[in-house]
Amino acid sequence: MIDSGKHSVIGVNVDAVDYEAAVAKIMHAAVERQSMSVTALAVHGVMTGYLDREQNYRLNRFDLVCPDGQPVRWALNLLHGCGLTDRVYGPELTLRLCQACVEQQQSIFLFGGTDEMNAVLIDKLAEKFPGLKVAGARASRFRTLSPEECSELADEINASGASLCFVGIGCPRQETFAFEMRDRISMPLIAVGAAFAFHANLLPQAPSWMQRAGLEWLFRLVKEPTRLWRRYLYLNPMYLSLLALQRLGIFKGRTDDGTPPQQEVLFG
Repeated sequence: MIDSGKHSVIGVNVDAVDYEAAVAKIMHAAVERQSMSVTALAVHGVMTGYLDREQNYRLNRFDLVCPDGQPVRWALNLLHGCGLTDRVYGPELTLRLCQACVEQQQSIFLFGGTDEMNAVLIDKLAEKFPGLKVAGARASRFRTLSPEECSELADEINASGASLCFVGIGCPRQETFAFEMRDRISMPLIAVGAAFAFHANLLPQAPSWMQRAGLEWLFRLVKEPTRLWRRYLYLNPMYLSLLALQRLGIFKGRTDDGTPPQQEVLFG
């Protein structure tokens, strides 16, 4: 088990953890019914924290930020000598947590996606993890919620009896949701990106060799060029440049430069 704490990757605190440590931390909070904000960040997620000072503030107050992308893991090893041998990939973390929930007789809640996606996802998870308890599911409304709707959603998740809640509404909205709802929901909120679509077999995953080589971004760019070209062709080179500057000591990678959000987003 590897857990050497939080380290700055261009100003965003990322936890140097492996799967075993991440699952152990989350399941402890789940069993104890403790609030917890969790995400797994790839380059895009880290860059939102660099470019948006309010998002930087949010991310640096998360309980657990896992190194989802290989380039984020490489950064932890290069800058801080963390010795991580694998990333903590959101979709894989989802599966490992489901298995842990079966073993420890805990239940899950799904928030995000659509009703149709969630129905398929629940069936797929039931096939893969016999005995897994899904306490509830709520599709995203894909809009800003009123304070009353936000309270109703928190009440629904809490009342479900679930031990943890997977959040799949896309980066950076899911991280904002987990930050804003952390103290309203008495369980870990785990932002897992495209895991819902992947595990419902609605979106293909990159081959294993591309994932290991840090080329998952290229696979997704080929699949969704119109939606993703700005994200990858603009942010990836900037990320590499900032890492080089941090490695040389020119960019300090401070994690205390964020700005407290002026108001809640309440996207749900």
